[in-house]
Amino acid sequence: MYTLTIAFKNVFSQVIAANIFMEGGPLFMSLILICLLASLAFIVVGFMRSKSATLKARKFLKLAVDASLLGLVLGFLGSVIGLISAFDSVEAMGNPNPAIFAGGLKVSLLTATFGLFSFVVGRIGIMVLRLVLPSEDSLE
Repeated sequence: MYTLTIAFKNVFSQVIAANIFMEGGPLFMSLILICLLASLAFIVVGFMRSKSATLKARKFLKLAVDASLLGLVLGFLGSVIGLISAFDSVEAMGNPNPAIFAGGLKVSLLTATFGLFSFVVGRIGIMVLRLVLPSEDSLE
């Protein structure tokens, strides 16, 4: 019975995550997810190259920085576009229900939240990779 409850909670949480992903707008949320996965892949490759090819590891470190920043910027771009569409719908309705307006604001902030999450995760990996890599002074 206990394992059934855990499995049900796991499936339920995956459904909630998928709903939040779709509510935030599949285009921007997918682009942010690609940036998150790219930054994590660059960090992993940087770790694998950190002992043998330090210069290539530094190149992947810079790519991870760029990918994490791109995810952050895409999140805020999606949020601004969502806010513009929310205000357009308010303008078209005239006097909207506050619940509808609050729902539109929530949806517009989902992309910014996911962009911030991807940035933080990427930055943690970047900081750890910088700790592992030797300093640039020792390369000269």
